[in-house]
Amino acid sequence: MRAIVAALSLVACMVPAVACAETTEITVRVLAKDSKFIGTSMGGMRMVLRDAQTGQILATGVTQGGTGDTALIMHENRGSRAVLSDDSAAKFTTTLDLDEPRLIEAEAYGPLGQPQAATRVLATQWVVPGRNVTRGDAWVLELPGLVVDVLNPPAHIRVSPDADSVDVRANVVMMCGCPIEPGGLWDAKKLVVMAIVRRNGERISEIALAYAGETSQFAAKVPAKEPGLYEVIVYAHDPRNGNTGLDRTTFIVTGG
Repeated sequence: MRAIVAALSLVACMVPAVACAETTEITVRVLAKDSKFIGTSMGGMRMVLRDAQTGQILATGVTQGGTGDTALIMHENRGSRAVLSDDSAAKFTTTLDLDEPRLIEAEAYGPLGQPQAATRVLATQWVVPGRNVTRGDAWVLELPGLVVDVLNPPAHIRVSPDADSVDVRANVVMMCGCPIEPGGLWDAKKLVVMAIVRRNGERISEIALAYAGETSQFAAKVPAKEPGLYEVIVYAHDPRNGNTGLDRTTFIVTGG
């Protein structure tokens, strides 16, 4: 019976009007700009593969795995053909049944574990039936950004004007979750961390946050003498490559 089915399938593929699908495996990884792969520790990246010409969704999922081998990824002499990933590097793998070459769009959104920092990146490439995209680094998308998480003040807290100022503290890491500290591989001294302060919608100051003595944490005091609704936007920026991320919070200084 199996021989009959195989023979019929072969005959069908020989008929010009019938297109036979071939299984085609695709692996996609998301590399955080200036750092490592984004995986399970940051909630992963939501992946959507679609036909770029028709919009048909072909596969969805989430990258899973680790951030990869630091020595492979972060050395200064890597060339355009250098392989950056190993088996530990987070990835999304799917198998498509393709009957013709398709221009496939890969969309990555995340990191899902830090929704305030999540962003989106897209890329397209041709995929031919039966020609897997799995060797080497396979298909790599680079995601720009930094994860900024305002730890203090909590949103909508009420503050007495007698306090004069509010402590602002933020945690800043790479999109893969890699830590930032003075003299480290991701050096806090080379990062600009600022707080833009608005009161009742009007910008009143911009204040630098300094490294707070704990890995990835930065802090400053924001003057808060006048009553009103304050919005604080904390951003981190790397002047060397333009990499930027931000988070925001609000607090209320009550009337005297």
